[in-house]
Amino acid sequence: QVQLVESGGGLVQAGGSLRLSCIVSGRTFSLSPMGWFRQAPGKEREFVAAISWNGAMTGYADSVKGRFTISRDDVQNTLYLQMNSLKPEDTAVYYCAASGFASDYYSTKEYEYNYWGQGTQVTVSS
Repeated sequence: QVQLVESGGGLVQAGGSLRLSCIVSGRTFSLSPMGWFRQAPGKEREFVAAISWNGAMTGYADSVKGRFTISRDDVQNTLYLQMNSLKPEDTAVYYCAASGFASDYYSTKEYEYNYWGQGTQVTVSS
């Protein structure tokens, strides 16, 4: 059974930092793009960051560019999202996702990700 389990969320003041982790079990996604998405209350889920299978390419939403960093450790089967300079508008449930297919590129599209975690809550207070 494939599982993606996020952790590292919590309550932080504006300007603070958090590091999200997503541990994968049940199969390896070492050849697959992976990504982070988020969903704020009353809003649709949106793309945050993505990374290619070998980490050579990364992409970010404009709203987080320069503040968030995505990385992966395929030995540890873990995806990370380092979030710095957090803002109240970053408050959301954060989901990790894996495409499940081999690709040299990453995707910013939800429908290209077939495996999802349950999410971890990030709350940024002003």
